[in-house]
Amino acid sequence: MAPDQLDPSHIMQTATAFWASKVLLTAVELDLFTTLGDGGMAASQLGDELGLHPRGTYDFFDALVALKFLERDGEGPEGEYKNTPQTAAFLNKKSETYIGGMPEMLNARLFGFWNDLGTALKTGQPQNEVKRGGKSVFEELYSSEASLGEFLDAMTGFQAANFILLAETFDFSGYKTVSDIGGALALLSRIVGAQCPHLTFTSFDLPPVAPLAEKHVRAAGMEDRIKVVGGDFFEDDLPPADVITMGNILHDWNLEKKKLLIRKAYAALPVGGAFIAIENLIDDARRENVFGLLMSLNMLIEHGDAFDYTGADFREWCREAGFSRFEVIPLAGPTSAAIAYKE
Repeated sequence: MAPDQLDPSHIMQTATAFWASKVLLTAVELDLFTTLGDGGMAASQLGDELGLHPRGTYDFFDALVALKFLERDGEGPEGEYKNTPQTAAFLNKKSETYIGGMPEMLNARLFGFWNDLGTALKTGQPQNEVKRGGKSVFEELYSSEASLGEFLDAMTGFQAANFILLAETFDFSGYKTVSDIGGALALLSRIVGAQCPHLTFTSFDLPPVAPLAEKHVRAAGMEDRIKVVGGDFFEDDLPPADVITMGNILHDWNLEKKKLLIRKAYAALPVGGAFIAIENLIDDARRENVFGLLMSLNMLIEHGDAFDYTGADFREWCREAGFSRFEVIPLAGPTSAAIAYKE
């Protein structure tokens, strides 16, 4: 193709994508979507509510309109800005489906760390707080109940749609018990349990998580069906069950630890049991799941030797552990459930 027929727009759109990202993340940081709530505000009023200087208000709000994160009725000073149905549902803190915890964390931590991606690629070393002499991400999160609670709330909102789809698409009818490993606030247990009343659950995570998970289990009225157990999945045996689930757990670790967790899952299952890993599974050709590939780079930034993986990788590791049958079920967006059966 001749140079004058080539279009650089995709290059420039991607090169400047961090501008759009930072606009959205800053809007979440400022609590703009919660401030708007179900109503509408003119630029001057909304700017005053958020404490903004007038120079940037129109550019900021109208950029959010152009990016489809706000709606605007009218033009100029009389125009009123409103939430879209999506931002009202997912970025208003008063909504039960709020997922803003993840954007909050992206803005507060990861946005700056990604500036060192080149260094990570050259060294294979994490570029987060550890690089600057601080604690690792897990040490920092578990240092206080408040920080741990905020992180778990962020992850909970992000995973809900995947767990709903898992309950709808995986046939749990032939099983009685489920152990969710790294169960956090027992969200998978609560969601799947609501749709599959014949199941009982064990939600297994580190001891500091237990009181937070138990609070959510009690609020759901499911104490008789969900048992919260504290432990370390590297040091302790996994609670045995007909189904073992891990939501975004394997990708946090290097290959050696991934294989150890898979072997532990195999040991905890009876013949006929199933191991389900819920991840942003990279397509086998490594050409399509952009989010999964970028998440794997994020694991490099966060942990160095941790990485995301393909369905083919999962099958190979699980076959080594003794599993004999496999399938992949697409869930929400870039996420899938990789399943290995013990037969």
